[in-house]
Amino acid sequence: MISDNIIAQVHRPSRYLGGEVGSVRKDLDKAKVTFALAFPDVYEIGMSHLGFAILYHIINGIEWAAAERVYAPWPDMEEKMHASGDRLSSLESNLPLERFDVLGFTLQYELSYTNILNMLDLAGIPRRRETRGEAFPLIVAGGPCAFNPEPLADFIDAAVIGDGEEAVVELCRAVRDSRKAGEGRPQLLERLAKIEGIYIPSFFAVDYRSDGTLDEVRPLKPGYEKVRRRFLADLETAPYPTKPIVPFMTTVHDRVAMEIARGCTRGCRFCQAGYIYRPVRERSPERILELTEEALRETGYGEVSLLSLSTGDYGCIEPLLIAMMKRLADRRVAVSFPSLRVGSLTPGLMEEIKKVRKTGFTLAPEAGTERLREVINKGITEEDLLESTRAAFSLGWRLIKLYFMVGLPTETAEDVAAIVDLADRVKRTGKGTEGGADVNVAVSTFVPKAHTPFQWERQIGIGETLERQEMLREALKRKKLRLKWHDASTSFLEGVFARGDRRLGTVLEKAVDFGCRFDGWSDHFDFERWEKAFHACGIDPEWYLRERGQEEVLPWDHLDCGVPKEYFLAERQRSFQGCYTPDCRTADCSGCGVCDFEAIRMRLNQRRDLSLPPSPPVAADEEEDRFKIRLQVSKTGRARFVSHLEFMSVIHRAASRAELPVRFSRGFHPAPRISFPDALPTGVESEAEIIDLELFRSLEASGLMSVLNSALPEDVRVIAARSIHWQTPSPSVSIEESIYRIGVPLDAAAGLPERIREFLGAKHVPETRQKGARTITIDLRPGVRDLILEKGELWLTLTKGSPIAVAARLLERSTEEVRQLPIRKTVVVLKEDVPDAADAD
Repeated sequence: MISDNIIAQVHRPSRYLGGEVGSVRKDLDKAKVTFALAFPDVYEIGMSHLGFAILYHIINGIEWAAAERVYAPWPDMEEKMHASGDRLSSLESNLPLERFDVLGFTLQYELSYTNILNMLDLAGIPRRRETRGEAFPLIVAGGPCAFNPEPLADFIDAAVIGDGEEAVVELCRAVRDSRKAGEGRPQLLERLAKIEGIYIPSFFAVDYRSDGTLDEVRPLKPGYEKVRRRFLADLETAPYPTKPIVPFMTTVHDRVAMEIARGCTRGCRFCQAGYIYRPVRERSPERILELTEEALRETGYGEVSLLSLSTGDYGCIEPLLIAMMKRLADRRVAVSFPSLRVGSLTPGLMEEIKKVRKTGFTLAPEAGTERLREVINKGITEEDLLESTRAAFSLGWRLIKLYFMVGLPTETAEDVAAIVDLADRVKRTGKGTEGGADVNVAVSTFVPKAHTPFQWERQIGIGETLERQEMLREALKRKKLRLKWHDASTSFLEGVFARGDRRLGTVLEKAVDFGCRFDGWSDHFDFERWEKAFHACGIDPEWYLRERGQEEVLPWDHLDCGVPKEYFLAERQRSFQGCYTPDCRTADCSGCGVCDFEAIRMRLNQRRDLSLPPSPPVAADEEEDRFKIRLQVSKTGRARFVSHLEFMSVIHRAASRAELPVRFSRGFHPAPRISFPDALPTGVESEAEIIDLELFRSLEASGLMSVLNSALPEDVRVIAARSIHWQTPSPSVSIEESIYRIGVPLDAAAGLPERIREFLGAKHVPETRQKGARTITIDLRPGVRDLILEKGELWLTLTKGSPIAVAARLLERSTEEVRQLPIRKTVVVLKEDVPDAADAD
């Protein structure tokens, strides 16, 4: 269990709190199956992942099952855990992971693999399957990288291949039934192997040839020669989280995420997602609007993002976007979607996008020449691209971002140079438009992925990548264009593991032993440690980047993504011939083999006008209607670790969920008129946070208090509310003094009365502190009105400033040590009695 004392010592403690709005805490003692969902990256990344939220919603929807969450602790937390001996635990119940029935990792990115082993270490769970007894959880993996989980095969018990919505329910049922039958782990694995889409690595053995290539992936269980991917037939009826967890902290995608479609049939030959998520399954626009509105009510978010592999390809995208904007604009909810494709950008769609997108316009040509775009089956011409960028600039966008890859199959120096020419032509399409035009170019290295037509291709090495990057950097600089690039060594490592086999498991272990973790983060990635790990294991990583023979056994050949190997080989040949394979949305079936044309088939929406009920009326905040309610809010327990900015977000979203008639500021970026006091130091409790809500409709204070409390997370409560005149100064101006109670450690009590007398008797109490690279001096004395030592507690009355610095001076402790003491703001005194609204004027 992770203690509060440790949380008090780390950066961004709200990563480790739990208790967020939307989180579910079941009685684990009553649950027949307990499931820890583990994301092998930091909280703010994991909380932005939709698949994780879907599984959390589904498992907790099962009466007899319970799901909790855990994320990879940041290195500062890991250091504290090692020092204290605390085990990695779940957020909801703070239960050590070793006590769960199932521990499920999502595999989103190859460079998160070291975090998986490190999380097992921090949980006290043996890494390798054969060394884990039956007292430890079943270790399961899923996600896109599970389509080749072989580098992790010796560490996991099972992997879910494909869509997880139905498979995870069947997995939980198998665990429950196996336990009820008194079976051991071998019998449980037999049960799991019968579930479509579940891969049991121990039921296969791998034989190697003398040249290092695979001889055979040998099935050990009769009738279990291949594992076919699991398909979710219909997205329309699939469960979806309309009460998602609302984090305290700002996450990567801080908004409602609405999956409008799954799958893509564009057929880009480098794109693994385009093959492993086939066929295209769209939700109806009516269902999307229904789910979106419910999620917005439950979360209080001010933005919704429409998600799919290519949102612009959604069959009813323009009518959907228009309908959404009509229904949500009055509520100040923005609509965005991240994935745009040149071929799907109609003038009407771009007009609608312009209304909701204020940042850069991002397009991905991927290659600089028509020839190379035909090789990769991108399906867009240069004129398509230039027409789209010309329209974007004319509609008012000032910045266009272009994404390319280097190292694509058959690439030549001319293809690389053409990236510069194309980017320059894109910039020129904005010439003469109001405000000017700018273009940013981003380049990544092509990484061949399993289950794609390019799974046999060679990946260029680090040196070749650096040469291409340098050439582009210099050439684009001459054109006054900026370049961003993906680190060559991380692309190299991604390529090794993307097509890796079981022998890489020893390298993973060694890399973790050498300190590798958070390899996807540039400030933590250390390629020298990886080189040391490969050398220690006698494995040449360059070997994994080589071109594969077409007859070669591939490490993932026993895993069936639904598209046969023969189709990939045919597509590979078509790429070399420059032949385009049309999208089966708009052309004949390409014969990829995924659909059975009954249950498994494309489910599309034809463009149509949407007949929707009118949106509920939203009252306008008229200028003359002004009311104000002053709240006294407590922030106790683990909520004390929520920072001031995070606390403000908590209140804003709670007011939105409670549908309070809060006034908004005017201007381009309207903000709710909610006023807060000066920042309370993180880690300090409070019974007296004063917050003012400015309303455009009168509400009874007691009723507002009740409805707002129902929308707040645990440990944050409104304990008093009253109406005040709307011209009353803000809390930060109104508060005359704040009183804090601080628990005094026994070993700090000696000499404390004398130090208090000296402090109060001094005219100045200078204190030096670091502010960035500078050392500054502040005077603590002016802000202190009184100090009283009573029954082992220090009562501190401040007119301004932080109690932490004063307490550290008096107790002769560091600020880090003082933050671990029990400190609570108990009372605030207002400068003058604030009149009630009824008494004003």
